[in-house]
Amino acid sequence: MTAQGTHIARRDPADVMRLKRLGSLHQCRLSFMRILTRRMAREGWAFSRPVFDIDGNGVGRAVYTAQGPERVYSLVAFAHDLPAELRSDRVIAEAWDATFTLFDGIPTAVDVDRLSQNVPLQEAGRVSESELSLSRANRSVRLWAHVVDALAEGRQPDPEQIDSVGYLMRTTAVYGSGKFGAADREVIADRDELQAPFQAEMLSVYLTRLFVRDLVQHMADAKGGDQAARLDPAIARRLGIGNSTGLGMAPFIVNHPVLFNNWIMAREEAIARVRGCQSATAAEIDTFLQILERSAVSVERWRSQHPIQIEKLAQLKADMETLRAHVGSDALREDAPWDRLVRWSETALSEEGQELVASLILEPYPDLVDGLSCCMADGNPGAFTIDGAMPVGEVRSLIRNSFDWALTLDWNAPENCARAWYVSEEKLEPRMGERFEEPIVDYEQPLAPARDAASAHKALEAYSDDQPVAQFLLRHPEHRHTIRRAQMSRVAPYGEIHDNTISASVLPIDMLRAKLSFFGATHFDPRSDRWVRICMYAGAPYPEDLTPDTADLWVYPEVAG
Repeated sequence: MTAQGTHIARRDPADVMRLKRLGSLHQCRLSFMRILTRRMAREGWAFSRPVFDIDGNGVGRAVYTAQGPERVYSLVAFAHDLPAELRSDRVIAEAWDATFTLFDGIPTAVDVDRLSQNVPLQEAGRVSESELSLSRANRSVRLWAHVVDALAEGRQPDPEQIDSVGYLMRTTAVYGSGKFGAADREVIADRDELQAPFQAEMLSVYLTRLFVRDLVQHMADAKGGDQAARLDPAIARRLGIGNSTGLGMAPFIVNHPVLFNNWIMAREEAIARVRGCQSATAAEIDTFLQILERSAVSVERWRSQHPIQIEKLAQLKADMETLRAHVGSDALREDAPWDRLVRWSETALSEEGQELVASLILEPYPDLVDGLSCCMADGNPGAFTIDGAMPVGEVRSLIRNSFDWALTLDWNAPENCARAWYVSEEKLEPRMGERFEEPIVDYEQPLAPARDAASAHKALEAYSDDQPVAQFLLRHPEHRHTIRRAQMSRVAPYGEIHDNTISASVLPIDMLRAKLSFFGATHFDPRSDRWVRICMYAGAPYPEDLTPDTADLWVYPEVAG
């Protein structure tokens, strides 16, 4: 039994919410993919493939169903024969190797026919409230050809090539929450299985991975006939679903401060609870040490071509050696071992290593951690209203709590306002441009909360502390969004990024990684400072192997021997 008793405060938002640290987060027990696989295993979900009508060229349709205790969901998949010259990961692409929708229930033949006229068109088509998500994926051409050819010739694909890529297909978008006619979030928010964030999207990707495994085997069988080999289940488990994510995702964590706060706060509360344990049992220590070794395998398999991530990976590999040496010296058998380990990491490891430690210490403690998943949704988004009676002095204090670092910056200096966020007219997607080099200022989006907070704070100087903020807003309605965010911070202390999102040195990939780490993504591979490739569900059990024993720690590769 774990000994508890010491209260450890959650880490300071001023430290946690810096972009460099947010850009070093790792998946953990509260990641959305793991929440889903734990639930599906615990509740004994049943899976089937009622439709698989695909020809030897890999063209056709398939339906995969997932039956939970109360409801059934179905992935409707369309496979296409895409010419190489049309294959693109850009969001502006108009054709893909495969397109998908998650259907609410079991689709009829009429439903599938309707969807066949729309889903392959993605943004150019329209779906209905019967659909919960819309997505598409492209093959990793080199690895896809290698796997098909190897299996067709009766042999297994090369594990080195499998690990160097990690996926056979990568998605370029998984749209939900009302886009293109799909069901709004409120339609499904009260369902137990979908209450945690992004569960419909995570289910869509889980079923997509199953479809991809079946499709590559189907094409190998078509090519190789009787001599074709079956893909080794151990190799299949190492394959995830890739994802290419760009600037379209970055503004999400700025535009949803309460929701993002709930994610961060749940993780920080979990870390604080474990740090509060006064001792660790032999079993808990053993679990941590085993996961540490498995995590080291994952780090070794992590590949990147981007200079920033290459440097971070080198630091992380060095951190792993330092960490393994440290915990091998009976450090975990002392009093308050996890608090001591976190404090040690703050000076001994890079931020990448520190955040890995913060995630790993949660693994031995499902009873302390897993229940926090119910706190991660925003139960009433958009319902927050400004308290106009709040005194100006209190509003000023709230702004300083989140943005004291920003109030002394020279916001006219080019380096502090070099960038501007805007929405592309062509694809209605967020973009970031150079403020002083492009004609975009007139189209700037409100994605610089620090600059706006400094402006509002200065304007408030003309008002006395005891005046109601409503008087200020009557004369300065342009500051409504800042006042609203400041008042939100009372319930969302982790809702604001403590960095400048329009500076010359801002790295949007840090914002992307922060969000994707909560999805449960691994092996982040930035391709510029504005888009990143990741892997999802690598190592996860397929439905036939999904049990409570396999449903959680799959994210860490098994150690050979």
